[in-house]
This record gives sequence, C-alpha cells and structure tokens, in this order.
Amino acid sequence: MGVGIPGTGMVGLPIAIALGVLIGKSEYGLEVLKDCTAEAVARGRAMTESDCIKISLKHNITEKLYIEVKTFAGEHSATAVIAANHTCFVYLERDGQILLDKRCSSAYSDDLCPRVDLSLAKVYEFATTAPFDYIKFILESARLNTAVAEQSLKGDFGHGLGKALRNSLEVGIMGDSIFMHVLSYTSAACDARMGGTMMPVMSNSGSGNQGIAATLPVVVFARERQKSEEELARALTLSHLTAIYIKQSLGRLSALCGCVVAATGSSCGITMLMGGGYEHVTFAVKNMIANLTGMICDGAKPSCAMKLCSGVSTAIMSAMLAMEGKYVSSVEGIIDDDVDTCIKNLTIIGTKGMEATDKLVLDIMTNK
Repeated sequence: MGVGIPGTGMVGLPIAIALGVLIGKSEYGLEVLKDCTAEAVARGRAMTESDCIKISLKHNITEKLYIEVKTFAGEHSATAVIAANHTCFVYLERDGQILLDKRCSSAYSDDLCPRVDLSLAKVYEFATTAPFDYIKFILESARLNTAVAEQSLKGDFGHGLGKALRNSLEVGIMGDSIFMHVLSYTSAACDARMGGTMMPVMSNSGSGNQGIAATLPVVVFARERQKSEEELARALTLSHLTAIYIKQSLGRLSALCGCVVAATGSSCGITMLMGGGYEHVTFAVKNMIANLTGMICDGAKPSCAMKLCSGVSTAIMSAMLAMEGKYVSSVEGIIDDDVDTCIKNLTIIGTKGMEATDKLVLDIMTNK
C-alpha cells in the first residue's frame, strides 16, 4: 500500500494495478513493470483517477500471500489468482472459461518452493566448505545492493534515513564507525527500494528488503575489515541461507517483520567475518531471536528503512556478544539450548502466534 512504484513517482496499489493492465508482462516475473515509460505513467495516472479500480481485503482465505484480480472490458471478463508465491498463478478464467485451477491442490506451493531438510549446522557447513567457484555468484548480490545504496546516498528517496545517518548531527552523536557505515548503507538501500528506484536489488525469499538486510551489513563489514572475496562470499552464503532456512518455516509473508529473519542471517555472516566458528554463530542466532521476535510487519513502505536499521544494529550487537561467548540462555523466554528449536519457536510465534495480529494489522491498514 505504501511502496513507491519504480519509474512513476507515485505510491501504492492503484498505479501498480493500472500499469499492470496497460504495460505489464507476466513473463518478466518480478520485473513485470520494467517497460514503464512516461507515457505509460500518464495513462496509468488517468486510469487511477477514473475510479475504475476497486481494492478490498479478501476474507476467509488461508494463504498469507494471496492476490485476486477481476477485470472487465465491454462484454468480456477475466479473473486471475496468485497465491503462496509472488509469481504463482493458481487460477485463471476468461469469459467464464476456466483455463487453470490449482486452488484445491495442497501440493502447488511445495512444487514451486520445495522444502529442503535444513539445519543451522548444515547451512554453516555448506557456507564454509562449498567450493568457492560454486558460491561466488552470491557476490552479485553485493554488487547490486551496494549500487542501490550508493545511488540513494546521492539522491532523495523515502525518508532519507541512510543519508541522514551521514549528516554532521548524527555523526557527532553516534560517531563515524563501521557500525554507522553498516546502518547507513543498509537503510539507504531500503530508502531507494521503497522510494521507487528503477535499479534492481537482489532479493531473499521474494523480498527486496530482506535481500538488502541479508547482504549489505555483511558487505560493508567485510569491506571495512578488508576481507577477501572468498571470505565475503562465504559470509554472504551463510547470511542468505540462514534467512532462507528460517523463512522456509515462517512462510513468504507473515505478521512477523522479515527484517528479523534477514538481520539474523547477517548477524551470522558478520560473526563469521569476526572469526567466529559454528558455536559463535549459534550464539548470535539466540541473541537475535531473544531480542527482535515480535516486531510486526505492516506492509512494505518507506519506514521499513527504520526497521532494517533496528534489525541490523541488533545484528552487530548480537555478533559482538557472541564473539565474547555471551548469549541468551535457555532459562530466558523462548530460547532453547538447541539453536534449531530456537528457530522453530520463532517461526511458530510468527505463524500461529501472530495470526490474530496479521488480521488486525490488515484490518487497520485497509480501513484507514
């Protein structure tokens, strides 16, 4: 509802829907609007002002990610439903003729997102032992997301948090340190992403902001500490795979803010770059879960930069504590001695425990 739509200078669902109708191409996947032009934006703006687009909340569905669109033109009509995955069509109908119907299939989401038997130990082992040539593709995430952050620091996007953290007032209060550089770059990339930049970012589990949070803290820390490309690639692999491991149980969308998940990944990557081993990584995860569990998601929007900043600052603090051998113990809250059980506790809270929160947040957002 609050995201800047790339290339339009406009925010929200109506202009996105209008451009989808006018110039969208589903074969582009998540870059569906990349053919956007000034002329298309003008036509889209006119379409939104004609009051022909109606948006409402769909009730009585089980999917967290669900989009249903009905279109009408003269005597013709069409319906499309996306569920479970941002590019997964489960129902298509044109002029009353059903072209596709997978709505009753319990397997369609698993077919598209096969569940992998993971544990934090497996993730760590892969990140530390896989051949460098096999994982160095992940360095592309560093290139893409760093470029977006640097564009944001030169421009004016969203709330401008990343840029503000470099101003003399903020530097005078918080200092000029690796910590501040990590916060600035991460929040700057989110500013641009939510502000509608035309530049691509590398996502994680379908989320650009989660991709930013899993990538840039690790990249900036590695650069400041003069780590090699291989050390960076392994830390990024650990960060992204940790986030994917958690999201596998949490789901692509939930009432739990995704920055909690992605920042947990980056905390693991930073711990590795600090010289930590597997035990230190488990400590970092426990510290993150003890601190950030419960942060709500109220949709993608410019203020997500502030949530990413909170998550990333906690990620660095958690990594530093972990390297000192300090962690939240199993006598405290939802933390368990077994790190995978800790992750399970987090995802249970994010799915089952926050179902009512999810409905309430959606109700508040759609009735403003």
